[in-house]
This record gives sequence, structure tokens and C-alpha cells, in this order.
Amino acid sequence: MTYSADIAEAARETARVTAAVTPDQLAGPTPCADYDTRTLVNHLVAYTGIGMELRARREPHPEGLDTRDFTAEPGWQAAYTAQLDRSVAAWSEPAAWEGEVNGMPAEGMAGMLFLELCLHGWDLARATGQDYAVADATAERLLDKVREYAQMYRDYKGFVEAAEVPEGAGALETAVALSGRDPYWAG
Repeated sequence: MTYSADIAEAARETARVTAAVTPDQLAGPTPCADYDTRTLVNHLVAYTGIGMELRARREPHPEGLDTRDFTAEPGWQAAYTAQLDRSVAAWSEPAAWEGEVNGMPAEGMAGMLFLELCLHGWDLARATGQDYAVADATAERLLDKVREYAQMYRDYKGFVEAAEVPEGAGALETAVALSGRDPYWAG
């Protein structure tokens, strides 16, 4: 099953959030305890921008991608938006969803990339005083993916234990909490 439309919506929202980041916010804290905003942005660009397209095309990550400071480059926000467009286009191709990517079923890889895109997009929104909003169906897809991969992410120290949410919390809040983030984080 493919969910290119959910990936596209999350990419649009994450691009919107990224476009509003100001240079003075880059040193600020984020809901990810190990990342300041600059580190979060660089991770986001490397893995959900460039890496997402490369995974769809079964191409290796270039050397130094994980240490590059994209925020030091002029026009980094527009470049990231353009890269997200290429990533969305790559995952819109039926062939991207077939076979394996790095020994994992392609749908599983897409799910993990979608999860990263949404959660780190949410992290960036919170870190910069913005809201992160996707349609209910996309939030439900995210919640499904967080439930599917939460233990694996915890095993690899990508998530901490789930946070509490009140009964009746929406899918986005619940997904954020299940990933170990405080859905009400405010800095």
C-alpha cells in the first residue's frame, strides 16, 4: 500500500514551517533533547530532503551528508523546499514502493521516512513557536507508523518512553506522545 498523498502533505507542512525559521532561532532548544534547532534542521534536510529522494531511487547517501551545515548555505530554506518536492516526486513513482531499500521492504522505509518528516517537522515547529498541522487522515497514518516503529526506535535510542496525553487526544498529539515527546512542549 502506498501513501504518497500523506507524504506530500507532510512535506508541504514541513516546508512551510522551515520557511519561517529565522537565523536567531537556530541556537534555540527543541523537543529533541540532543538537538538544538540548527542540528535539527540539518538532520531534517539531510534525511527527509536529500535522503528521502535517494532512498526512493535506491542511491547511496553522499559522503558527509550527516555533518553538513545546510543552514550556513544561502537560500537553504528554498533549497530544502525544492528538495522535498523532488523527494515527494520520487515516492510518487510506483516503482519506489516495490522491492527493498537497504534490506527493508520499500513500504517500511517509506513509513520510517514519513515518520521522521512528520515528527521532526513537528519538533521544528515547536522549537520556533509555530504550529504543525496535517489533515486527520495524515495524522492517523503517522499514529499508525509510530505505533508500528516505536519499539524499534526506542531500541536504537531514537525515541524515549511514551509521554502521557489526556483521554480523547487527537492522532497527532498521540503520535507525538508515543514517540516520547511532550506534545505540549513550549521551550
